[in-house]
Amino acid sequence: MSPKAADPDRYMLFLHGILGTRANWRGIARRFVEGREGWGAVLIDLREHGESLGRPGPHTVSAAAADVAELERSLDLPIAGALGHSFGGKVVLHWLQGRGAAPTEAWIIDASPSPSAVDGQATATGEVLRTLARLPREWPSREAFVTAVADAGQPEAIAQWLAMNLRRTESGSRVFGPDLTAIRSLVEDYGREDLWEVVEHPPLHATLDFVVGGRSPVFSTADRTRARRIAARDPRVSIHVLPGAGHWVHVDAPDALVALLTSRFASHGAGGS
Repeated sequence: MSPKAADPDRYMLFLHGILGTRANWRGIARRFVEGREGWGAVLIDLREHGESLGRPGPHTVSAAAADVAELERSLDLPIAGALGHSFGGKVVLHWLQGRGAAPTEAWIIDASPSPSAVDGQATATGEVLRTLARLPREWPSREAFVTAVADAGQPEAIAQWLAMNLRRTESGSRVFGPDLTAIRSLVEDYGREDLWEVVEHPPLHATLDFVVGGRSPVFSTADRTRARRIAARDPRVSIHVLPGAGHWVHVDAPDALVALLTSRFASHGAGGS
């Protein structure tokens, strides 16, 4: 994706979260390339999401990052940054470790580097996976799937979002694309990963911006304090808190997020509150 009548000299990768697709970030990416002269965008389906189904295991954060690095090599484009939301945020941190001295702009959207309990009874992700596991994989229509997910207790908005994973079969029915066993493996590995070392010691020519939803429980008070302390001593690291946003920062506060992404000063110094 690039502006009309433009030939970008650098590109930003956009990575979604668990059970999302690259389409989730199309609107933000479009506004990004309109607001950042010389930049283009590449929207990626992570393994076992969207069009990236059937990748061999193990299904881990590091494997997803290796996929991104492999795609980057195949694209033969000047990749100069990556943005990752939730699960995609930890993928970006892993990917960043392999960038060496390449100048890189990394954006981590409401994803803590800390380990977390992501599949417990109290987590929204765990409940969504349990709901899907109780339902059939194939459906006569998108509407039937959405109705069943909502009837199972999920909000209508979540049901509509999950329906983006439906794929049309030759018979005209819809099948839920992602393999839930692989998704659960990705979620569990995400919870085990501790990536603060990358934040404490980012690659030499990298900048690292955390964007935190002020109403989201993902980034704990301790996480925010730790990130601010790092940012106070390392101008390459920043933290930006958007008070009105929950975990779905790009949905809850798209204008504020785009303002950060398109600011020439966004990647320097500690920000937010």
